[in-house]
Amino acid sequence: MYLVDTNIFLESLLGQNRTNEVRLFLQSIDLSTIFITDLSLHSIGIILFRLKNFPLFLTFLEDIVINGVGVLSLTPEDHKTLGQHAQQFHLDFDDAYQYAVAKKYDLQLISFDTDFDQTDRGRQEPVDVL
Repeated sequence: MYLVDTNIFLESLLGQNRTNEVRLFLQSIDLSTIFITDLSLHSIGIILFRLKNFPLFLTFLEDIVINGVGVLSLTPEDHKTLGQHAQQFHLDFDDAYQYAVAKKYDLQLISFDTDFDQTDRGRQEPVDVL
């Protein structure tokens, strides 16, 4: 099972260089085995709203989140570990959050962010799963 980082979804939503790789990944993997954090969901919303692309956010919600991808979060108690993860692996807040969720739920992190390479959990890119 996989925790997909914000940058993976944004790569496709914004039509960036690796859009086809992300789309193939999402089409090839059972959506019920993919999770996103609440932080990622909100971050995607913030970015798409800044771009005034409200319809794309709605499409993302309907096609990806409502129709299969699970949304995970941390409890307030879990947040206590974020500073430790940030210091140990030199992560910023959002990466520490993703790391903590992947660790808590024992998920493989899918990300283009190389900051996760220095963690004990590592990461994979969509092409690695295919």
